[in-house]
Amino acid sequence: MSNKKTVMVLGAGSWGTALALVLARNQYNVLLWDINTELISNIQNEGMNSRFIPGVLFPENLHVIAAIDDVSPEIDLYLMAVPCHALRSCLELLPNYNNQPVCLACKGFEPGTQELNHRVVEQVLTHAVVGVLSGPSFAKEVAKGDIPTAVTIASKDMAHAQQFADYFHNDFFRIYSHDDIIGVQVGGAVKNVMAIAAGIADGLGFGANTRSALITRGLNEITQLGLAMGGRQESFMGLSGLGDLILTCTDDQSRNRRLGLFLAEGLSVQQASDKIGQAIEGIKTAYEVGALAAKYHIEMPITDQVIGVLNGDIVPKQAVHALLTREPRSELS
Repeated sequence: MSNKKTVMVLGAGSWGTALALVLARNQYNVLLWDINTELISNIQNEGMNSRFIPGVLFPENLHVIAAIDDVSPEIDLYLMAVPCHALRSCLELLPNYNNQPVCLACKGFEPGTQELNHRVVEQVLTHAVVGVLSGPSFAKEVAKGDIPTAVTIASKDMAHAQQFADYFHNDFFRIYSHDDIIGVQVGGAVKNVMAIAAGIADGLGFGANTRSALITRGLNEITQLGLAMGGRQESFMGLSGLGDLILTCTDDQSRNRRLGLFLAEGLSVQQASDKIGQAIEGIKTAYEVGALAAKYHIEMPITDQVIGVLNGDIVPKQAVHALLTREPRSELS
């Protein structure tokens, strides 16, 4: 029997589609919407998202909708899987919003303001209970439904975090609840910048030693920024910190890592983005992290070098060389 609760997923990219499939397999009534009407039309015609998740047919309780205004007010949960730059505008589109909980599946900061995503929700939907889903997970593996994956859902209150977790948890998609909503978001966002750096280093042939150094020092940068913003130390050693960082820096399913690999080949940011063909959150995130580092007076050399490459101020080989030839210092700094 179908669960009577209805979840609306905004964003039919790879991650939004994968999570919609998880929810549908958990017997919820799922509505999937995207601002890209051509994408929605193709999904409706094919019964699957062949662009982002090819070969996985949608179950009957996963409904693809073209008009957001036609949605019934009987929504129990909203899941936002849109790029961070579109989060605020999509929240303002929510039909018949009536204090339903909002779960965020986007990783990054609001461009220009550097706001954490849960704060964007609180500004637009004043009384919303907000959860954040983050952790080491590639959409195509989650969409298959039979590959074990573990992620974190954080909310300000553990009871709320568990309520969010109950929607997603199943035998192959294991959810751990957390109440450090800041730390979980910082870890999930900044790791994308580190993945660009790891891709550049690997693309230049620097090898496993260099990758390991970048991951370790990248974790230090993530932790320092996260603590300054109000996160907790232990969060950065968990699934949404170290776990997501390792995954994104080491596997070519990561768009951010692939961007770094293409940059190392000599492609421009635009050329690399065109080849990847999907949103690469690490590009915008790098600039926001740079601004946050300046705001909190934190030294983030890996982030600085990534920004330099993205801006075209330095070539990838110079960036890695600059990191490896820095003055000796305490590992604790």
